[in-house]
Amino acid sequence: MTLYIPKEYHPQLVPETMEQAIKMLKAVFQEELSKQLNLRRVTAPLFVLAGTGINDDLNGVERAVSFPIKYMGERKAEVIQSLAKWKRMKLGAYGIPANYGLYTDMNAIRSDEDLDNLHSLYVDQWDWEQTITAEDRNLEFLKATVRKIYEAMKCMEQIVYESYSHIYPILPKEITFLHTEDLLNEYPQLTPREREIEAAKKYRAIFIIGIGGPLSDGEIHDGRAPDYDDWTTPTTEGHKGLNGDIIFWNPIMNSAIEISSMGIRVDKETLLNQLKIRGCEERTKLEFHKALLEGTFPLSIGGGIGQSRLCMFFLRAAHIGEVQSSVWPEEMIETCRKHNIHLK
Repeated sequence: MTLYIPKEYHPQLVPETMEQAIKMLKAVFQEELSKQLNLRRVTAPLFVLAGTGINDDLNGVERAVSFPIKYMGERKAEVIQSLAKWKRMKLGAYGIPANYGLYTDMNAIRSDEDLDNLHSLYVDQWDWEQTITAEDRNLEFLKATVRKIYEAMKCMEQIVYESYSHIYPILPKEITFLHTEDLLNEYPQLTPREREIEAAKKYRAIFIIGIGGPLSDGEIHDGRAPDYDDWTTPTTEGHKGLNGDIIFWNPIMNSAIEISSMGIRVDKETLLNQLKIRGCEERTKLEFHKALLEGTFPLSIGGGIGQSRLCMFFLRAAHIGEVQSSVWPEEMIETCRKHNIHLK
């Protein structure tokens, strides 16, 4: 168990006000996000049928929570781990044109998560997806989309300040774009996580591009599934990858906090290429993958934005358990309580 305790920590809001702030933040931010990206809200599933390829396997090692369905001959269902594939299917089903999209509240259970200040068994995100054209599958379009999302976050930060004047804005005017290869070159002696921390500390708000593909040293910056984000397409800047993470510097934790993972999604060519790289070409026989290769789904860009993490950052909480209800080890609960960190 890894737990960071800030020195002399005191919550910025009392519990009743914290609940009001969380409600306000979630309501306002989703409206700002939908305006920036032309999104409409849809209802999302809590679980999907196993064996269809619709559920995501994240880094490929996390076990999905599953259960048998009595009425369907004990067929197994899985609690979703993210909605990257499901959202793309819905873009096609609803016939949503380019430059428009959808968003939803995603709730998941990740039983293999290592519990700490940022990680919980319970995951809540705004999952969003937008239809794009073939001409949009480039780095500049990705960056433009990131800037729109960042603008929604900046707007949210200002609203928090107007509501709670002792919580001052700290985000920079603009977000800084860095490629994983650039981080490797600048900090070759550090681990990928340590590189993120150093870069976030320096720039305060960053978007790290190219997560999932091998770097020049043969390693990957972080894991990505091969069948939703595109992490192999070459760019005009001489690197590969049309995906990335939004990361902020969190002064309460004196570290970096990942707020969002997103990217331009695979097309037919990159899907086959990435499945081959990861040695899982058998997935082409799954329902989702077959449909994508047949051209059933539109090209798209999408991602997830952590609701609790966003609340945690803007409300200056030291632990994600201050802004969401979950299950925590007794030792963690007691240690946090002794330091004015009260987990729900």
